[in-house]
Amino acid sequence: MNDANRIPADASAPVETLYEGRWLSLRKRGRWEYAERNNPGGAVIILAVTPDDNVLFVEQYRVSILQNTIEMPAGLVGDEVDQADESALLAAQRELEEETGYRCARVEFVHCGPSSSGMSTEMITFARAWELEKVGPGGGDETENIVVHEVPRREAGAWLFARAAEGYSIDPKLFAGLWFIEHTNLHQTAHTAV
Repeated sequence: MNDANRIPADASAPVETLYEGRWLSLRKRGRWEYAERNNPGGAVIILAVTPDDNVLFVEQYRVSILQNTIEMPAGLVGDEVDQADESALLAAQRELEEETGYRCARVEFVHCGPSSSGMSTEMITFARAWELEKVGPGGGDETENIVVHEVPRREAGAWLFARAAEGYSIDPKLFAGLWFIEHTNLHQTAHTAV
């Protein structure tokens, strides 16, 4: 699978730091430039369905693309000083409640992969939240202005396309998330946390 002839000659070149910020660094290896998250845990996307069979989406303005987006609840893993050793599943529980006001009884690992393998080292974990209970208003922390949308699961795909037609940016990973919601094995316990 990893045929040595297909690996670029400069893949083992030393890494240069072009810029280092609080959350991201810009690196160069040979001729390749890429972004790297400064938190080692990556990010987590939460697949959450309410007891009324509604999928939870969040809406917020993203300055990097100067546009309102529709996303699934998500966040960085271990992005706070006191959470440096946080797991993706614990981050999923924390972010779900912070962004949507829902708490889950348990959360389950679904999949992990790169957010944009040609541009970033960031890995994203999809986590399925189970047994949701509304415990607060949501909306994010003091730096965020999040609007929560509860969309009937059977209408979620059409709802996303309708938001795109209205000018919202729709992350393509949402459609993977909807697929995972429909195909997650309830008995998958290898990566389950309470």
